[in-house]
Amino acid sequence: MPQHSASAQDIDHVAAVLVACLPALHRALDRQVGQEFAHPKPPEAQLALLRYVDAHDGATVREAAEALRMKPNNVSALVTQMTEQGMLERRQDPADKRIAHLHLTPTARQRTAEVSKVMGAHLAQALSALTEGELDALGSALGALNALTEQLHRPVR
Repeated sequence: MPQHSASAQDIDHVAAVLVACLPALHRALDRQVGQEFAHPKPPEAQLALLRYVDAHDGATVREAAEALRMKPNNVSALVTQMTEQGMLERRQDPADKRIAHLHLTPTARQRTAEVSKVMGAHLAQALSALTEGELDALGSALGALNALTEQLHRPVR
């Protein structure tokens, strides 16, 4: 555990603000996508899987489940649903027929890019309204936010 001078009260305050702020940020972006995206916005679990497969073309269900911190049967159900919707393809492994590799369809690739573009544009617009100091503070916090995300994804012991 890292050594720091932050008090338990300071840590509790930061935690409370993040718990309130992060979901509100997500809902605001989600609402913008819902208003501007020409298609029904996929649920967050589907978007997470699409983003993962986009970045890791050919991943297996097990690999996706581990990376997304989801149960393999839940990811398998998502894959089945998204395959039926024409968003994912399952391709059988030539060496082991029990393993399927996941690939985005062209439609999924396009829609995932569109959702990311809408979210990015709205976030960029909001960021441009901040002061230089606020932007600097957010830029400095990115590494810490990524570290926090990794810490939260570690298995509880």
